[in-house]
Amino acid sequence: MTKFNRKIHIVGINSYIFGDLPTKLQDLIIKTENIAVPNSYFEEIKSWFEKDLGKKKSFFPSNSNNELVNWLRSQKTDVILISRGDPLWFGIGRILLENFPKNELSFYPSNTCIQLAFSKLKIPWQDTVNVSIHGRDSTKLVEALKARPSSLAIITDSNNKSLEIIKKNLSELNLIECYDFWLCEEIGFDNENIRKLDLKDSLPSDISSLNIVVLTKTKKSYSNNNLPIFGISDHTFKTFDDRPNLLTKREVRVQILADLELPKNGVIWDIGAGCGSIGLEALKLRPNLDLFCIDKRIGSKALILENSKRLGVNPKFIFEEDINNTLNTRNLSSFEKPNRLVIGGCDKKTKLQIINTLAEFMSIGDIIVIPIIDIQTIKELKEELEDKSFKTNLNLIQTFKSLSIAEGMRLEPNNPVFLLKGKK
Repeated sequence: MTKFNRKIHIVGINSYIFGDLPTKLQDLIIKTENIAVPNSYFEEIKSWFEKDLGKKKSFFPSNSNNELVNWLRSQKTDVILISRGDPLWFGIGRILLENFPKNELSFYPSNTCIQLAFSKLKIPWQDTVNVSIHGRDSTKLVEALKARPSSLAIITDSNNKSLEIIKKNLSELNLIECYDFWLCEEIGFDNENIRKLDLKDSLPSDISSLNIVVLTKTKKSYSNNNLPIFGISDHTFKTFDDRPNLLTKREVRVQILADLELPKNGVIWDIGAGCGSIGLEALKLRPNLDLFCIDKRIGSKALILENSKRLGVNPKFIFEEDINNTLNTRNLSSFEKPNRLVIGGCDKKTKLQIINTLAEFMSIGDIIVIPIIDIQTIKELKEELEDKSFKTNLNLIQTFKSLSIAEGMRLEPNNPVFLLKGKK
């Protein structure tokens, strides 16, 4: 294999103005004859030399594909490759490192389009999740959206209707109202344009192909006037950004509430309540119930109180403590005994103790529902319920959500959950 004593200089730009480059890079470009330029701004870069510098160059229009790699390999002298922003950030850098020795490559990054966008929006971006769907499917985007980050930057692709895909994914995940949608076009260039779009409307028809999207969490006030009677959307509930598992998903929550056969009056205990979604929606359905929420996680009481305000309900007690402490140290005779009991968010031993302690206080017709993700625990819990005179049944809840992709649609599975119901 022939070795060339040459360098490939990858120069990131965020402006079509030659004078915006550092002097060192201007000199490097002036003295280098062979230059590869992306097709999307080939004419702008070529005009540097035809209008301003009076230098003749050999240009190669690039599509960042194998033709570019082969052209670079064929060059015997130094080469300039123009890129956008930072070539090593969702750029051509990775492909070059896979095809050329590191000692042949020199990188000169400029500010990324994301840096520039956040500077224009005047928003800190150190916690931003960055995703690219340029030449990629939207799997990573969906994963990022499910985690509900405070801000999300998306590098789009003009060739696959990616703006429509982002809009549809937000809608399919019930997140349209959770984020402000900033469309940032030609950031750093003469035609720079930043606008906040209302996703309830159609997308504009005059969108530049050089665009990125920034999503930022909305600061909205919640009203319980427009909540549905049953099946409240997940986004209505406040939870910790890093603990999405504190929320029982709508599809599972609906079935749990149905299995509880909620009475007009009585007492419901929600153990391992998380952000309170099950118990609070039960109270929304049956306002005369007395609700006891118990969760050991620090901050859970504040979450449940906030979600109580959002739903317009008032739980009777909220205990931020381990249920084992509740059962072992509190005087249970002073508590209202549960007619309905939801047991989630604790290990098998604790679940068994809860059944053993509380079941004796429950009356004929009272119900226990236990969401389970560990199939190994089902047998013992079922036997414990039956030993306490509960008639049991077991359901597996497995749902799929349609998500839009460039080729059309795919079904995204939600985690399967077993629901063990016992009725005395």
